[in-house]
Amino acid sequence: MLGRSAWGLFWMSRYLERAENTARLLDAGFRIALTRGDSVASDEWRSVLITLGQDEDYLERHGDYSGVHVINWVLRGADNPGSVLWMIENARTNARMVRTALTREVWEATNESWMGLRAALARPVRESGIGEVLDLIRRQATLVRGAMEGTMLRNDIFNFARIGTHLERADNTARILDVKYHVLLPNLAWVGSRLDNTQWEMVLRSVAGERAFRWLNAGAIDPRGIAEFLILDGRFPRSIAYCLSQVTNNMGFLARDYGAHMPSHALLNAANARLAEISIADIFEQGLHQFITDFIATSRTIATAIAADYRFIE
Repeated sequence: MLGRSAWGLFWMSRYLERAENTARLLDAGFRIALTRGDSVASDEWRSVLITLGQDEDYLERHGDYSGVHVINWVLRGADNPGSVLWMIENARTNARMVRTALTREVWEATNESWMGLRAALARPVRESGIGEVLDLIRRQATLVRGAMEGTMLRNDIFNFARIGTHLERADNTARILDVKYHVLLPNLAWVGSRLDNTQWEMVLRSVAGERAFRWLNAGAIDPRGIAEFLILDGRFPRSIAYCLSQVTNNMGFLARDYGAHMPSHALLNAANARLAEISIADIFEQGLHQFITDFIATSRTIATAIAADYRFIE
């Protein structure tokens, strides 16, 4: 496959996954903000922006953390290169670039996502319409993913797309955990409080893991258990361990198809080996922030190595 096509598939999937993750994070922040006073709600919106890496750009243009302002900035901000609308437009541009590599169903689902979201975000989103827009983003991302799973041949085209999806998903889960530990809690005195537990519920909700975690843990909210669930539980499709295992599987198919293991395979195997050997006690002893910082750097290194090994061309 040409490097340009591989690059297009990889980033089409990353942008679609990032758009869905952003919608989930906004939904979780919105639900918590509705039940809190203005000062606490502002902290929740600030945490959303920090997770997305958009806090500084937002503050340059807005003087407060008003929920409607934050949501419109993240969803459709004209000056925001990380807006959901920008992500979907870029996903569609990349899909069009590799149109002949996609099935008709995948292309149509991607194109319809772009058209539907562009229409929904043509005007500023009001508070009463936030839920409908966020539902639309999640629903369209699911349609594209379902079309890919149900119609794409399991070849290098499919594998490059899935690698992009799961690298993006793992990175998102790691960043949400990191922000929780360093931003969401206003003071150590809140640890174990009702506010603390509510914020951990927000973390689970933002990765669609609340019901799964409660089912596995008899409804108990335990911060250490949640961290273990999101980092090491290979059964949960948004955990770091699961995402890395999926990238490993897809990279294995590429090695078979191309007849060679690349440096990126070695990096990925090392990351998997570390996760297999470490416990949640080890992670907390090392420091959750340090572990996540190291993982995000490793994920970035793996993505760069994949691009080099398979000659991605923008």
